[in-house]
Amino acid sequence: MNAAEDGPKRNVEGVLVKILTHRRDDRGMRLEPFASRCVRAGEVHELLTTDHRDTAAGARIDRVGFLGFIEISNAGVIDRGDQVWAGHEVIGTVLGFDACHFPNHYNLVIATDAPRTGPELGLKPEDAIEFRQAET
Repeated sequence: MNAAEDGPKRNVEGVLVKILTHRRDDRGMRLEPFASRCVRAGEVHELLTTDHRDTAAGARIDRVGFLGFIEISNAGVIDRGDQVWAGHEVIGTVLGFDACHFPNHYNLVIATDAPRTGPELGLKPEDAIEFRQAET
C-alpha cells in the first residue's frame, strides 16, 4: 500500500465460524497482485498463517497453518500490513490474498513467526477477529 494514498479507515470485524487444524508445507498458493481487498458483511473468508514474507504478485506460499473461516461482521477494506487480532492478542499481519477459491472465498494470508493452526492459537468458534490498520 502506498503510504501517500493510505488514509484512515475503520476496523473490519468478524467472528470465527469454523476452526481448522491442519498445516501444509506444499500448499502452492499464489499471492494476488492487490495490496487490499474490500469485504462485505456476511461474507466468509479463510484465515491462514505463514512464515513467508514475499509480497510480490504471484509469490508462492507453501508453508501454511490453517486457522479457520471467519464471517465478516461489517463491510470494509483489508490491507496488506493490517494487524490481525484475536481478542486482545495480535496474531500477525496481513501478508496478502490468495484467490484460488474465489468467488467462494479469499484466503487471507497472515504473516507470523511460524505457521500456526487454530487450536495452536486456542481459537474457538464465535471468537472475535479484527483487522486493524497498522500504526505508522
